[in-house]
Amino acid sequence: MLTPSHTTSFIKDIEQSVNIALCEDLGISSIGQLNSQLDITAELIPENSMAVATIITRENCVVCGVEWVNQVFKVLDNAYQQTKPTTITWFVEDGDTVKANTPLFEISGNSRILLTGERSALNFLQLLSGTATTTQHYVACLANTKTKLLDTRKTIPGLRSAQKYAVKCGGGVNHRIGLFDAFLIKENHIAACGSIEQAITTARSNHSNKTVEVEVESINELTQALNAKADIIMLDNFSPEMIEQAVELREKITQGQAKLEASGNMTLATLTQYAKAGVDFISVGALTKHVNAIDLSMRLK
Repeated sequence: MLTPSHTTSFIKDIEQSVNIALCEDLGISSIGQLNSQLDITAELIPENSMAVATIITRENCVVCGVEWVNQVFKVLDNAYQQTKPTTITWFVEDGDTVKANTPLFEISGNSRILLTGERSALNFLQLLSGTATTTQHYVACLANTKTKLLDTRKTIPGLRSAQKYAVKCGGGVNHRIGLFDAFLIKENHIAACGSIEQAITTARSNHSNKTVEVEVESINELTQALNAKADIIMLDNFSPEMIEQAVELREKITQGQAKLEASGNMTLATLTQYAKAGVDFISVGALTKHVNAIDLSMRLK
């Protein structure tokens, strides 16, 4: 599911994340120090031993993490200078929904490499599949509505692009990636700037090509943001009744031009109610913040 829309920087993120994971597991500071003697348990196995293993999921899930797994064993093959590189045969793709006990892939190669890379590879796969699966559950609650599910910046440090990719695999939509690609003007920004109008005016002046979103906490602040022509307005902890009022105001002031986003303590139980109130987006930090990793199993044959 890696597509041309994934930039060179995204591929570099995968490489960097894998390098960090392997260095952490093997007690080294850089991949350049990697060698076959670092995994003292795998060293118990004869150096030229070969093996085949199958990885299955023990839970229903949405698969995500194929390229991270591939990269783990690519790095180890290169470091150990294998003449017979590890072979990975995938039975699924990122974004596939699978049942418990489904084989995800088969891997064959040097036994030491398979066992050294197992934990790092499965850590990525179980975490990202968990994110994608959680996202799918939330997206299902928005079926038959026009509301789109957004992620947030509440991601695991160092895994921002990976988790946002997992959200897309689960059917969600990415909010801004970071602090550089769109404005999100919050309470403290407004206080420092002096007013919502001033904050929006300055944002337009500084970066006219960037989306300007403003977080509001009351109907009064919403009215100010609508009059100042924000592109998106985040309704922070609004009740469904307040959101219905916000939708009416949006139509009255901007003729539906401004987009509305609901945020704050969104749950699977309340999501549909908020969507039916008429917002364009609902953002949920739990997609990437409260991750339940998928239970996976690798067994040598």
